[in-house]
Amino acid sequence: MVGALDTVLGPVARVSARLRWRDRLDACRLRLGIGRLSATVDPGLYALGVPDAGSPVLVSANYKLSFDHLRRALSGRHAWLLVLDTKGINVWCAAGKGTMGTGELAARLRASGLERLVSHRRVILPQLAGPGIAAQLLPRLTGFSACFGPVLAVDLPAYLEGGCRATPAMRRKRFPLAERLVLVPVEVVGAVRWSLPLLVVLALAAGGAGGAGYGANALAHGLAALLPYGAALAAGPVVTPLLLPWLPGRAFAVKGAVAGGLVAAAIFPLLPTAGLERTGGLLAVVALASYWGMRFTGASTYTSLSGVRKEMRWALPLQIVAGLVGLGCWLAGRLGG
Repeated sequence: MVGALDTVLGPVARVSARLRWRDRLDACRLRLGIGRLSATVDPGLYALGVPDAGSPVLVSANYKLSFDHLRRALSGRHAWLLVLDTKGINVWCAAGKGTMGTGELAARLRASGLERLVSHRRVILPQLAGPGIAAQLLPRLTGFSACFGPVLAVDLPAYLEGGCRATPAMRRKRFPLAERLVLVPVEVVGAVRWSLPLLVVLALAAGGAGGAGYGANALAHGLAALLPYGAALAAGPVVTPLLLPWLPGRAFAVKGAVAGGLVAAAIFPLLPTAGLERTGGLLAVVALASYWGMRFTGASTYTSLSGVRKEMRWALPLQIVAGLVGLGCWLAGRLGG
């Protein structure tokens, strides 16, 4: 915030297009999945620069990264920014979940008093809000019409200069390596957060079986379990996103299983265990990698909600069975040792 702009409606909060070091620190924190549910901007109307009656009105979600991307892309411009209450969810996910919907947009337009601030009657929506907003209903509900801007915020200057006409390239959503790479940290942190305690439990359970004492068993076989766990962690949340276009299969569960199989084959000679215990570890690698790979569907541009549900109906039982069989083999190998 950089003060307020005096308008006929009273003071409207002004925001800067320049990101501060705290904004960049917040971005790093959110990329690690820390505090994502509280990374929100208060819904309402904001002024970027010194907008007037002819300035464009751009709509955003109230997820902080979405809002930051928008204001940074409009550096040196004057615009009104209308932030919807999407419950701290980004544009695309909010449109799919219904929080960035026609009703919320209409209510926010009516509450903002924009009709008294601008001489035109048009708002610019992010293209990825399309699944949640029926733009054709907006004139009847609010008196405003809506057009969909480009997929990427960085294309907004060219879009505005071109008379709010998007080129075919602006309409196309790509998912290059850099975009997949930036999602890896939050996937890894999410996987570790719930699975590492399970590994500790297994290590403690390993202490009760084997010829050595409890501490020696727990230490030796607990450390031995770290290698398959690390392999699954590398295969599912890391290798699967990075090699996504080249891994075979359409289902992400299959892609994750293939990545898990490749990594498992690579670590097979390194495993300090043998027999059933080794087999159990390798099965666990494939099962976990398949599950973590399937979770990446929520971050990709390749899937739909119905497709994800269909995949989960057949993939999740197979992953559970493979995981249980792997656990059974590991326990049998331990008890047999």
